[in-house]
Amino acid sequence: MPIRQSWGSRIFDSVNVVLLLVFALITVIPFIYVIAGSFATQKELLTRGFILFPTEFSLDAYKYIFSTQTLVRSLLVTVYITVAGTLINIFFTCLMAYPLARKDMDFRKPILMLVVFTMLFSGGMIPTFLVVKELGMIDSYWSLLIPGAISAFNLIIIRNFFQQLPDGLEESAKIDGCNDLAIFLKIVLPLSMPAIATFSLFYAVGHWNTFFSAVLYINDNTKWPIQVLLRQIVILASGGIGDSSAMESDYVAPPDQAVKMAVIVVSTLPILLVYPFLQKHFAKGVLLGSVKG
Repeated sequence: MPIRQSWGSRIFDSVNVVLLLVFALITVIPFIYVIAGSFATQKELLTRGFILFPTEFSLDAYKYIFSTQTLVRSLLVTVYITVAGTLINIFFTCLMAYPLARKDMDFRKPILMLVVFTMLFSGGMIPTFLVVKELGMIDSYWSLLIPGAISAFNLIIIRNFFQQLPDGLEESAKIDGCNDLAIFLKIVLPLSMPAIATFSLFYAVGHWNTFFSAVLYINDNTKWPIQVLLRQIVILASGGIGDSSAMESDYVAPPDQAVKMAVIVVSTLPILLVYPFLQKHFAKGVLLGSVKG
C-alpha cells in the first residue's frame, strides 16, 4: 500500500519542482537564444532585441561560414586534438595510476605526494612556454597534447578506483601465469570502463575547449582550433570566415551577430552529441572513484 504524503510534503515537493524548472529554464534559454539568433534574418535581429523563436528562418549565416574551408579546417583540427589528446591522457593517466594503486610498489607514497604537489604549485605560464619553445613544439600540435598529458586530480580519482578492485582478481591471474602488464590490460582496464569513460569525457571536453594554450603556442592560423577561431570572429566580427564572392550575385552577407551565433552552434554541437553515449557511465564512474581515499 503506497504511503500517503502529508500536505507539507506535497507543498515542499511542488516548490522544489518549480524551483528546478526555473533553474532549468535559466540554463536552457541562452542556448535557445543563440540557436534562434543563428537562424534569424537581419531584419528580425535589428527589430527584436530578444529572440527565442524566429518568425522567418534563414540559413544565410550557415551558408556564409561554410563558404570557405576556414571553419571546416578548424573543426577538423579540434577533432584531431580532442581524439589524440584524450587517448594520450587516458593512456598515461591509467598507466601511472595503476602502479600507485598497488600496495607492494616501492616509494608509492613519496611519488603520490609529488603528484599532489603539482596540484598546488606550478612553474607558471612563462617557464612552461620556455620549456615548450626549447623542445621545439611551437606551432606544433604536440604543444597542446604533451604539457597536459596527465591531470593530477584525475590521476588520484582513477587510482582510488583501481584500489577498490578486489585483490583476489590479481592473485588469481598471477596463479594462471599472467604478469603485471597482462593483469592491467586484461583485468583492470575492462573492469574500469565506467571510470575510463567518465574521465575520457572530462579530458575530451577540456581539449575541445582548448583556447589559451593554442593562443600561446600556435601562431599559424591554419592550425587554429575552433575556439581560437571563435575568439577571432568575436573580436573581428565575421573575421573573414566567409566569402561573399562565392555566393550568388544578389547575395547579401548576413549580420555579424548571426554569424557569431552560427559559429557558436557549430562549435558546440559535436561535443554535446558525444555526451549521451557516455552518460550511463558518467555518474557511476565519478562516484566509484571517490568513495575510498
